[in-house]
Amino acid sequence: MSTPARASEEAALVLFSGGQDSATCLAWALARFGRVETLGFDYGQRHAVELECRETLRDGLRAQNPLWKERLGMDHTLALGALGDISETALTRNAEIAMEKDGLPNTFVPGRNIIFLTFAAALAARRGIRHIVTGVCETDYSGYPDCRDDTIKAVQVALNLGMDSRYVLHTPLMWIDKAETWKLAEELGGAPLVSLINQESHTCYLGDRGTMHPWGHGCGECPACALRRAGWEEYVAEKTDA
Repeated sequence: MSTPARASEEAALVLFSGGQDSATCLAWALARFGRVETLGFDYGQRHAVELECRETLRDGLRAQNPLWKERLGMDHTLALGALGDISETALTRNAEIAMEKDGLPNTFVPGRNIIFLTFAAALAARRGIRHIVTGVCETDYSGYPDCRDDTIKAVQVALNLGMDSRYVLHTPLMWIDKAETWKLAEELGGAPLVSLINQESHTCYLGDRGTMHPWGHGCGECPACALRRAGWEEYVAEKTDA
């Protein structure tokens, strides 16, 4: 995939959790920007094991592509324990995953993506970075309102007004589903990248790394595992039919 000339001279900051979506976004950014840094958040999430997957994924990306190795810069992790402290959710408490009366799953952490993007912009200001990449999506997701395109556009406007800047928030996955996310990974890095993300990224909300399924590690039952499994099976089926 070709890189726009201007973008290849600029830097990007990728919100990188260690999951399938953010790993795909990191490869997407490495294909476009001349310098790419990563940012993870420790907010007391039950699946904090995802943070341990990040360096393995970064090492794998470096090994797969000499240009990506050259472009991949610093990794940052921010502790946001206060977010976990105030969040009564199944992502930050040992609670059964269920739907709430308002129609949202109790895995929704209120304000999480808005807070993440605000901290990312503050770090980007210090690092001299204008482009911020996040893996949010409203096509194939759990219904979180802060993953919607309108929310991200509104946050971009607020950040640029409040910080007197010209940040660009990129959402490469916004309008594609999980099967198409696997296809995007294949387009970016072929079978080796698909294999790396499949084996080394983490999506399961319960933090299960003990069971390896065809689609990756996970409990196999939580909403995150269900989405990942369905996307993988559709991706494999379409490759088989082609």
